[in-house]
Amino acid sequence: MDDIEEIRRKKLEQLKELQQEKLKQIEEQEQEGLRLQQQIQMLENVVKQKMTREALQRYGNLKTAHPEKAVQLLVILGQILQTQKIDKIDDKELREILIRLSPPKKETKIIHK
Repeated sequence: MDDIEEIRRKKLEQLKELQQEKLKQIEEQEQEGLRLQQQIQMLENVVKQKMTREALQRYGNLKTAHPEKAVQLLVILGQILQTQKIDKIDDKELREILIRLSPPKKETKIIHK
């Protein structure tokens, strides 16, 4: 009987350790997510200062409809602002960048025989 109890106790300890490790991993992932959100927010604040009203409106629409694409756009705009002297990002420039971000659409032709 003592052997069975010892095995149970060891197994319970292993399960507790596994649970603690998983909790630690989850906490680390949450912290990383928060850091990433803060970095995105800081970049967004910098980039938004350089946008015209129309560009801001287009960015807001994009952020609502496609948040991942909006983050990609922020990164590109941040790089552009770092490398080039740009006073304002207007709607036309924003549209051109978005067009380049979008993959080319495949055209499907239906042929009647």
